[in-house]
Amino acid sequence: MGEKVVAGRFDLSDRQRYRDKLRRCLTGLERLLAEKRFDRPKNLMGLEIELNLAGTDGMPKMLNAQVLERIASRDFQTELAMFNLEVNIPPHRLGGRVFDRLGEELRTSLAYADRKAGEVDAGIVMIGILPTLDRDDLVSSNLSDVDRYTLLNDQIVAARGEEFTLDIAGVEHLTCTSKSIAPEAACTSVQLHLQVTPGRFADVWNAAQAVAAAQIAVGANSPFLFGRELWRESRPPLFQQSTDTRPPELQAQGVRPRTWFGERWITSAHDLFEENLRYYPALLPICDDEDPLEVLDRGGTPTLAELVLHNGTIYRWNRPVYGIADGVPHLRVENRVLPAGPTVTDVIANAAFFYGVVRALAEEPRPVWTRLPFEAAAANFDAACKDGIDARFTWPRRGRYGGTTQVDAVSLVRDELLPLAEAGLDAWGVEPADRDLYLGVIEERCRRRVNGASWQAATFHKALDAGHTREAALAATTRRYRELMHKGDPVHTWPVGLPEPVPLG
Repeated sequence: MGEKVVAGRFDLSDRQRYRDKLRRCLTGLERLLAEKRFDRPKNLMGLEIELNLAGTDGMPKMLNAQVLERIASRDFQTELAMFNLEVNIPPHRLGGRVFDRLGEELRTSLAYADRKAGEVDAGIVMIGILPTLDRDDLVSSNLSDVDRYTLLNDQIVAARGEEFTLDIAGVEHLTCTSKSIAPEAACTSVQLHLQVTPGRFADVWNAAQAVAAAQIAVGANSPFLFGRELWRESRPPLFQQSTDTRPPELQAQGVRPRTWFGERWITSAHDLFEENLRYYPALLPICDDEDPLEVLDRGGTPTLAELVLHNGTIYRWNRPVYGIADGVPHLRVENRVLPAGPTVTDVIANAAFFYGVVRALAEEPRPVWTRLPFEAAAANFDAACKDGIDARFTWPRRGRYGGTTQVDAVSLVRDELLPLAEAGLDAWGVEPADRDLYLGVIEERCRRRVNGASWQAATFHKALDAGHTREAALAATTRRYRELMHKGDPVHTWPVGLPEPVPLG
């Protein structure tokens, strides 16, 4: 989001000027769509993972600038807070042994980053929310020293006009306030990108929305925040509340949050970009010199810089992305649902499941979104965040009678979605060995009813039962998690609890 944003102040005319420019960008997008200027199918996918830095004691380390300096690779970038990093894997063509190749690239990158972090007594932890984070860690002074983060924080705080309230009732109840968006930095995610043609965009986005709940159910990995056990996937409520520009009065009026699931199935990518303009005031009203319509008139490809920047400040769980590669515009669906971790194998398994099931659902003759109310898909997402692998969903009933029914998440994934994912990966041309290995990881999580969140919670409670304090149990759980994460076996195989101490003598 806005790599070249420069901190500064805005005057009263900036937002109007930016709004006018956004409208010209949207008109430019409409022309690009009408003129069929977008890239042809290339079956390209991409992957980004946000990471945490922690010490050998399991506590967060505010050292990303020092670690990035040592890594010295464009694949690694800053993230919102000083204990965050992000790794970007270059685009790959879906097919063949792509998932094995991705896994090897990720293992190599993360091992290298972990070695470099070790030079400053830190290490990489790939987890949805670091269990040892404290409220004092998530303050504005710990935001990364980057202009765009400072400016984004200032603008969101100004738009809200009061402290942010965090109120999450799960296994336990957390209520607290924050003077900045820093708590959002606790959320470390995996972002999966899929390049699609304009004609396929709506079907792929709708399919991604429909299966977001299933992704969370099998992939939840964020049960703790500030020492409290909350939802099995606590990132979505935390993200929404820590970036919420709406005071309670605007919430009561039904004003949309900047982090949201959405409210309807779509018919084109244009629907989402148009909603961005209609519902959301600009946070960063920075205008580019380009006139997109003049560029189009000359036969060029506009960057639509304002549209792209504005889209980057609206945090949909499945977000549309406009980009340009080799002078040709393209569209991507960015799936932002999943937490980071637990292991590279788990991340790749989650990716294989997503790319397979979305392909199959998008090509069904009776699409799931024509049989499932959007409100039910949103409610499924909330249920998955709260209950993880034990969630229950509303889903279209099989057979000719239609309607919906209630189904366990694991039954839905195992009996209906995994066969679809298998068919989808076959359609992408993925080798059966890759397909079976990584979908087998999802199947085993369902069979054992285990994901990262359930392992963390079970290990934490075993530590409590062994006499540890809450703080010590969270730290010990984090250390054990990091150890098993680097060992690399998928989370469904991890033994619950802490290793037995080695007797002396």
